[in-house]
Amino acid sequence: MSDRSLRSVRAARSAIATWLTRLYFARLRKKGGLDLSVLSKLPDAALLPLRREGLDPVAEIGELRDREPVSRLPIPGMTVWLVTGYDEAKAVLGHGSAFSNDFRNLVGNTGVTDDQNPGGLGFTDPPDHTRLRKMLTPEFTMRRLSRLTPRIHAIVEERLADLAKAADGDNTVDLVEHFAMPVPALVICELLGVPYEDRDDFQQFSVARFDVFGGAGASFSAVSQSLDYLRGIVAEQRRNPGDGLLGMLVREYGDAITDEELTGLADGVLTGGLETTASMLALGTLILLQNPEHFTALRDATDPEAVAAPFVDELLRHLTVVQTAFPRFAREDVEIGGVRISGGDIVLVSLSAADRDARLGEDMDRFDPSRQAAGSHLAFGYGIHRCIGAELGKMELRAAFPQLVRRFPELKLATPPEELAFRKLSIVYGVDSLPVRLG
Repeated sequence: MSDRSLRSVRAARSAIATWLTRLYFARLRKKGGLDLSVLSKLPDAALLPLRREGLDPVAEIGELRDREPVSRLPIPGMTVWLVTGYDEAKAVLGHGSAFSNDFRNLVGNTGVTDDQNPGGLGFTDPPDHTRLRKMLTPEFTMRRLSRLTPRIHAIVEERLADLAKAADGDNTVDLVEHFAMPVPALVICELLGVPYEDRDDFQQFSVARFDVFGGAGASFSAVSQSLDYLRGIVAEQRRNPGDGLLGMLVREYGDAITDEELTGLADGVLTGGLETTASMLALGTLILLQNPEHFTALRDATDPEAVAAPFVDELLRHLTVVQTAFPRFAREDVEIGGVRISGGDIVLVSLSAADRDARLGEDMDRFDPSRQAAGSHLAFGYGIHRCIGAELGKMELRAAFPQLVRRFPELKLATPPEELAFRKLSIVYGVDSLPVRLG
């Protein structure tokens, strides 16, 4: 295993796992004692929604969903609910008044401090969330995003050329390193308005940030470093507003939006748009290489966009690389799926389990771009916290896959699928390396 893979495995202790462990310790300290015998049971219970078998959620979570779509995780000392059913997941994610995402719920006993708050939309409740999202929404409409289309296609072409140059004598190259990661990193640069001369540093920084994306303490420490870097970009945009998202916000809202809010929004774009799209590009390519009929259909299509659109939607549903939504904190007593959740309880929503729910259609464990329910997936979340960059992500995927298979029509895996280094216990599921032979 490579050093990078080892680092990734070490970093794969998820935010949920460490956060729950810290909260468990804190509550036991309040009660005056620690029952160390339960700790060995904590990871399996807490990490069930983060475990996979290859590209599929583990069978246990599907069985749990079919039997009990809202179930209590057996974690002593605290009440944590796991929601795995599709209808129940939508009920939680869509009930913004009953459930809180506020970062301050994590501050204090969990070992997280207020200065580690990444800001942005993901950890913010209304009315702040409403105000910030209203500022961002115009820039994420299809009409505004269409200005990026030529640059997205150019970035993909540039990365495909780099892929060919990086191939060794056997025509083998790592698709993650030379294509899946650089494409979304450079698109984010375009969106935010990062100066061209800073883009290599930005890309390297982005990759390093996700190398240590792990438990609550580690991940928020990495976020702190990310925020320091992005504050510098925001300060420059404040002095000299460019044509990107940050420059637009500075020109349009001035002092009505603070530097910290701008930094948080930039970090949210980085968090939501880099690792997720990179994972989709890598795992989506793996599905293409394991399903020659889909590869051929996309490669030979006279209208690539028309074929790519349903392919990408089904890919998003089938993979659901963001495996769980941000933890929700119940503000009040509420009933979900016939289960009473009390105010103060913690709710984890398994997006990957919900997107395989039989209530969406037949044989939901099978990848099928022709299915009608593909567009109903929860891969981008749901409700007020649905990913604001969803359309941008789909634009990247719809551009990248057709260009990839047309440029390399004989593309093949260079290693057996069972030898791929899939991430362990990762909120954003993916693969550390995808060796391919260009043909």
